[in-house]
Amino acid sequence: MFGMQYLHPISEDAMVAVFLKTELASARFGPPILAILQRDGQEPQIIDQPNLTNPADNAYRRQVLGEWRGYQRDADVFKDFPPDVRWYRAVATIADLAQLRYINDDYWIELSGGSRLVTDAVARIRQGIEAFQVSNAGFWYMVEALCAGAVFPELILVGKDERSPLVVLEGHVRLTAYLLRPNCVPTTVPVLVGYAPQMEK
Repeated sequence: MFGMQYLHPISEDAMVAVFLKTELASARFGPPILAILQRDGQEPQIIDQPNLTNPADNAYRRQVLGEWRGYQRDADVFKDFPPDVRWYRAVATIADLAQLRYINDDYWIELSGGSRLVTDAVARIRQGIEAFQVSNAGFWYMVEALCAGAVFPELILVGKDERSPLVVLEGHVRLTAYLLRPNCVPTTVPVLVGYAPQMEK
């Protein structure tokens, strides 16, 4: 059971906007998203300065997230994703974060030694264990930024209901950095949380 504090409900369009804005700012994921925007003749502002009151913009962002991550296409990270999710803004403590599991993905399963628990992955990273010979340097780079005062975007978490374990939908590397250096983490961390009975799939 999680002790996180729920602030207020949000729309699914708000979740989509946060997801895309976060990945647009990523050195790894930003270029493919920019390529989609350029192809469509759209400016980056539609993602990095989202106007949630504009239905056409919301529809376009859903389309981009669908092409990029399988949203509403039953693919990629949104495979088996239910259509009726209740979304909230919340704040989580480091104790809340330590209970999270990674998404069901080969890399994160391997990194955590099969458990998908972020705490298990953190223990293995500290031992120098890598998944599929992929360097762990990205985690330590994020840790350095965190301890230097960087403020990271909201994690996006999902679960069956308020009493169920939660899984990270977006923000795996940031979450891992938080647990690698919990002394550098603020008292609370902003998160988005989505619930649906079918989410356990």
